[in-house]
Amino acid sequence: MRHGKYPLIVTFLVPPVLLYVIFVVSPYLQAFQISTTDWLGYSAEADPVGLANFETLLHDGRVWNALKNNALLLAIVPVLTIGLGLFFATMLSMGGRKGRAGVTGVRGTAVYRMVYFFPQVLSVVIIALLWKEVYHPNSGLLNGALRAVGLPAPTWLGDPRTAFWCVLAVMVWANVGFYVVLFGAAMSAIPRDIYEAVLLDGASRWTTLRRITIPLLWDTVQVAWIYLAIAALDGFILIQQMTNGGPNFSSDVIGLRMYETAFGSESKFGYASAIGVVLFFLTLSVAVLALRAARRDRIEYS
Repeated sequence: MRHGKYPLIVTFLVPPVLLYVIFVVSPYLQAFQISTTDWLGYSAEADPVGLANFETLLHDGRVWNALKNNALLLAIVPVLTIGLGLFFATMLSMGGRKGRAGVTGVRGTAVYRMVYFFPQVLSVVIIALLWKEVYHPNSGLLNGALRAVGLPAPTWLGDPRTAFWCVLAVMVWANVGFYVVLFGAAMSAIPRDIYEAVLLDGASRWTTLRRITIPLLWDTVQVAWIYLAIAALDGFILIQQMTNGGPNFSSDVIGLRMYETAFGSESKFGYASAIGVVLFFLTLSVAVLALRAARRDRIEYS
């Protein structure tokens, strides 16, 4: 400090920035370079092929199938997760009887929040293995319940018609609890006087949610949307552990397609890097579009 604050700031900032450049930025740049080669990952040679890998992508049916599944996840997972998160958070924050302040939460709110948040404590691999057992056609909990009431027991993860939707449901289940807690914390910062005035005017809880709560929580909803959009473009671990993209590539996603291309029997690291470059720009574009589409004037309250 005797030499001023700037030498101190530089001393503490340079090492983490340097580590970030080496272990994060550098691999990204290498991926761009590798995507223009035919490198097999374990070979000593990597001949440049220009944009040939990207031209192959345009005609790769499996890549387009994976992108289609990612598009479905992108369209459904954020909407369902945020919708359920807002609904449950509203019920916990103002789902009880009207009190003197106009709004009260249901009894046992803390317990409900803990139950909703519990999936966040578990590893994604544990969640995948847990639900894989739930969906098991013979000993699974779900089919056991269906047989108990005399209904047919499908092969959930073994049927191309249902495998993808089963994984999508697990993805929503695994994420919704976090946003219940997040939205609940944001709602607790909204002055109760606002809710009291609205309820005194005769507004329903649905109108209050749509006209008051969501506009005041818009910044939080916007951040949640971006995080969930990025998660929907990934989904790699969950799908790999539950279905490995099957059956018949019905639940394949672009992250898993990139992994299988690089580390599968083909070992095409150059082609897999091209898929990664496309995924990078796709994720960046989705984040930018989400920010621009959800932009609105900030609502302030005191």
